Amino acid sequence: MKLVLYRIYQLLVMLPVMLVTTVVTGLITTIGSLCGGGRWWGFYPPMIWARICLAVSLVRVKVTGRENIDPKTSYVFVANHQGAYDIFAIYGYLNHNFRWMMKRELLKMPVVGQACAAAGHIFVDNSSPAAIRRTMSKAERTLRGGMSLVVFPEGSRTFTGKMRAFHKGAYQLSMEFGLPVVPVTIDGAFDVMPRTSMVPHWGTIKITIHKPISAPVDEADRRRVIDASFEAVHSALPPRHQ
Repeated sequence: MKLVLYRIYQLLVMLPVMLVTTVVTGLITTIGSLCGGGRWWGFYPPMIWARICLAVSLVRVKVTGRENIDPKTSYVFVANHQGAYDIFAIYGYLNHNFRWMMKRELLKMPVVGQACAAAGHIFVDNSSPAAIRRTMSKAERTLRGGMSLVVFPEGSRTFTGKMRAFHKGAYQLSMEFGLPVVPVTIDGAFDVMPRTSMVPHWGTIKITIHKPISAPVDEADRRRVIDASFEAVHSALPPRHQ
């Protein structure tokens, strides 16, 4: 009975609120960013949007480890990717201005794609070597401006809740700019809305911000940082997802 009432609530309240706030936030972000305030408009309106979406979904977020990062320092954040609600949780509660590295396909989403482009998020294009170079060039320009990046180094959402191997792209940027890597563990998003589901379930998402890892100094050292960040993220997951 509780689940039936929740589905009715989702249809009559949650979905309309999320749709309206997504459109409004997308328009506000696009206009504000195009007017020259991308650093502010590209972060704070989406942060509020994410918190609203979580609240109407009846999803709570608990964060530990904020003391490990300096709000005035740029980082490359690397997080596991449990589900769609990872986006809301990180956007709403990381409390650190950043830009995403995201799939190029998201650019096709109405309103959202245009807003992300205007705000300066980085769309990863792996279609050719030239496209990869353009992606990395934009990421470099973002980091030169003092911005942090959030990356899901697994590349896509998990099907099982368990982590997969990390790709090296984020670590290459960390090495080139000397930026610390901050591992972030997301736990609970798989239960809220796994990749195989189209509708969320109420629940709690836990975010653990680990201590920064010094940037790799060369290609050989990059393996150290990848392994250390993977282990840090993995260590905060429950046994069933390890």
